[in-house]
Amino acid sequence: MSKELLNQLIEETIHEGASDLHLLPGRHPIIRVSKQLVPLLKHPILTGEDTAEFVGAFLSPDDKKLFTDEKEIDFSYPFADKVRFRGNAYFEKGKIGIALRLIPRTIPTLKELNLPESLAEFAKKRQGFFLVVGPMGHGKSTTLASMIELINASRAEHIMTIEDPIEYMYEEKLSIIDQREVRIDTKSFDRALVSMFREDVDVGLIGEMRDMATIGSAVTAAETGHLIFSTLHTNNAAQTIDRIIDIFPGGQQEQIRLQLASSLTGIFSQRLIPKISGGLIPAYELLIANTAVQNLIREKRTHELNTVIETGLEHGMIDLNRSLADLVRRGEITPENAYAHSLNPHMLERLL
Repeated sequence: MSKELLNQLIEETIHEGASDLHLLPGRHPIIRVSKQLVPLLKHPILTGEDTAEFVGAFLSPDDKKLFTDEKEIDFSYPFADKVRFRGNAYFEKGKIGIALRLIPRTIPTLKELNLPESLAEFAKKRQGFFLVVGPMGHGKSTTLASMIELINASRAEHIMTIEDPIEYMYEEKLSIIDQREVRIDTKSFDRALVSMFREDVDVGLIGEMRDMATIGSAVTAAETGHLIFSTLHTNNAAQTIDRIIDIFPGGQQEQIRLQLASSLTGIFSQRLIPKISGGLIPAYELLIANTAVQNLIREKRTHELNTVIETGLEHGMIDLNRSLADLVRRGEITPENAYAHSLNPHMLERLL
C-alpha cells in the first residue's frame, strides 16, 4: 500500500504544480504551492512505518546503510520518465522524515523563468567564475541549469557537472555533458574538481560550494582557463565575496582575494516572490565584475559593492530594490511582499 500511496502523492504533487512534498510521520502529506504549505487532508496521516517504506523505495542498499549510519542523506529519484526529485531523508524523534523537491524534466529558458537576458552573456564567456546566490529554495539550481543549457545548445564544449544529488538531466546537443554525483561517481566535490583538471573540461558546474577545499579548487579552475558556475546560500554579492574569503585561514585570505578579483565574472542573487495572480516571480540583483569591482575586492572594500550595484545601471548591473519596485509598479507583487524580501527597506521606500 505504501508504494501505491507514494505514487499517488507524487502524481498529486505534479498535478498541483507544487515545488515540494513533505512526508512526515504523524502528519498528513504536505505539499508546497507558491511558497505556501498545503496539507493533503484526503490522504491518511502517515505512520513511521509508511515513511520507512518510502525510504526503501528511494534508496539503494548501500545508501540505506549510509542513511542508517549518518542519520540523514541526500538522494535523487526519477519518477515514471516524468520528473525527478531531489530528496533528503532524516530522523526526527527516532522516526524518518522525507522532503522532496520537484525537478522538471524540461529545462526552462531564461525568458520562461522571467530572468534578465543579460545572464546569457555570462554563458558566452570562455573562462571565469559566475555565482548564483540566494536563500534555499529560490530557484538557483534552475537558473544555472538554464545557463548550462544555453551553452549546450550553442557551442561544442566539454561540460561537467558535480552534484549532490544530480538534479536536472541534460540531453547532449552540441556539447559533451558528463554529470557526476557525489557518493555514486566521486567521493567529494573537491576530489571531482581536482580530477577535472585532467579531464579536458571547458565548463564546470559545482552544485554547491560547501567547504574551503571546494571553493579553493573552484576559484583556481576559473583562474586557469575554465568557465565555472556554482551556488552559495548568501543574500547578496558583498556577503558572497566576504563568505568566500572568510572561510580561509588568515594566512590564505590575501591569496584567495586576489584570485577571486581576477577570476570573478559576476554574482546573481535571486528571490522567488508570490505573484498577485498566483505562482512565483523572481526579483534579483546582478553584480558585474568590471575593473572597479575587481579593485574593490583587491582593496578589501567589499562594503562598497552595494553602492556600485545601485549606481551601476548603465553598466548592466541590477539592484534588488529596483527589481522589487519594478515588480510592484507592474502589478506583479504586493508592496508588502516587496518590503518582506528587501535587504534595505528604507531604500525601497524611496523607489515606490
